[in-house]
Amino acid sequence: MTPKRVGWAAVALGILAFFVAVPPLTVRSPIVVIVLAALAMAAGSYAVTAGEKRIGWGGIVAGLVGLVGGYAATQSGVANLERVVVWGALGAATLRYATPLIFGAVGGLFSERSGVVNIALEGMMLMGAFFGAWGADMTGSWILGLVIAVVAGSAFAAIHALFAISFRADQIVSGTALNLLAVGITGYLYVQVYGDLGTPDDLPSVPNVSLPIDWLPLFGDVFGDLNLLVWLALAAVLVTWIVVFRTPTGLRLRSAGENPLAAETAGLNVVRTRYYAVMASGGLAALGGAFLSIGFLHTFTQNMTAGRGFIALAALIFGRWKPGLALAATLLFGFGSALASRLPVFSPSGAVLFQALPYVLTLIAVTGLIGRSVPPLALGRPLPRS
Repeated sequence: MTPKRVGWAAVALGILAFFVAVPPLTVRSPIVVIVLAALAMAAGSYAVTAGEKRIGWGGIVAGLVGLVGGYAATQSGVANLERVVVWGALGAATLRYATPLIFGAVGGLFSERSGVVNIALEGMMLMGAFFGAWGADMTGSWILGLVIAVVAGSAFAAIHALFAISFRADQIVSGTALNLLAVGITGYLYVQVYGDLGTPDDLPSVPNVSLPIDWLPLFGDVFGDLNLLVWLALAAVLVTWIVVFRTPTGLRLRSAGENPLAAETAGLNVVRTRYYAVMASGGLAALGGAFLSIGFLHTFTQNMTAGRGFIALAALIFGRWKPGLALAATLLFGFGSALASRLPVFSPSGAVLFQALPYVLTLIAVTGLIGRSVPPLALGRPLPRS
């Protein structure tokens, strides 16, 4: 067996060390967990010494996580485990928590593939959350609420494009400033429009899509009753992959982010391409925010995105600026959020601490992969003055 396969086997053993201790298997002996975790770490160590450092270290980490999680599960009561580890409910919750991240990551992909760093995803998402709720309230239609959210996010993104592309400002500074501006704008408008009463209880909401698949084990529980925007987010991943990697438009977009001078020589208007990409990024991120306000929570509160834009950006980096890998990363973070919402069953006093789990996963992912992910070559570089 090659070192690479040994490394992947180590990852699988580490995952298995945890899963044998939770439902439906619910092995109660810690010895089984310890043996599987030890095998995972041993196989990972072999892969590292054989030259497969990345996968090998992944196996070692998986073994450690499986050891800690699996051992903790064996020491927990079966009743509590069955209340927390309900795979159908966890799967559906994972998709719900991942949806705003998917929209944000896909939006960020358009911007960054064109060469513009989009730290402002958080602000664009927050603008979408407020204007989606306000638009739905004013018009009485969730459809128009989504349209208004996309327009607001795209207009806000145009400001970032103006400073980053036309004024050649530092893109990190511009994005950070816009995040702060979004907090101020949405907070002010929220107080002015709704005051202390908050958004109305009858706020129009994006409906759920119910499928007649209840008879399917697990899949029926996960996919049987999901919000429409969850399905649109999954569709956006597929559409983005087709557009960016399988069409002439996508080729032009990527050329603007890889070698803008060569693209201009070939006749491409790089400035216009980047403007469109950044504005599309804002519109998609705004859909993620609108999902929070009129698709998931059915209300708007100040700063309700709570760092999800930054997690979406981390997922994009984790996914190497590719839609499929970015989707996998958002599902990982979504699972962390779904699990964190159930862990207080074990310790109600630790509820606040458990909410940090998705952010810890973000730190681990970025720390482990940001140095090895290769961004578009011209990412963050302003166009030379003509």
